[in-house]
Amino acid sequence: QVQLVESGGGLVQPGGSLRLSCAASGFTLGHYATGWFRQAPGKEREGVLCMSRYGNWIWYTDSVKGRFTISRDNTKNTVYLQMNSLKPEDTAVYYCAIRGNYCSGYGSDYDYWGQGTQVTVSS
Repeated sequence: QVQLVESGGGLVQPGGSLRLSCAASGFTLGHYATGWFRQAPGKEREGVLCMSRYGNWIWYTDSVKGRFTISRDNTKNTVYLQMNSLKPEDTAVYYCAIRGNYCSGYGSDYDYWGQGTQVTVSS
């Protein structure tokens, strides 16, 4: 059974850091592109950052460039989203999703999704 489970969200003060995890089961995560998306209250879902099957990154949100990074641990079948210098506007539910070999900024291009993890940036 294909499953993606996000974890690592929580409440953090502005300027703080969080590392989100996207753990996969039922398939090999390294055989796919993994994208991170987020959806803030009252806003549409937006692509944040993606890693292709081949390890290339693509940022889909300019506001996170230089602050967010993505990595993959094939031994743990997990992709991570490291978020530094967090801002209140980063508050959202964060989702990971997978698709073929290459990244896409469109959520509709992804085949499987996790349930999401809440990130709240507030003092």
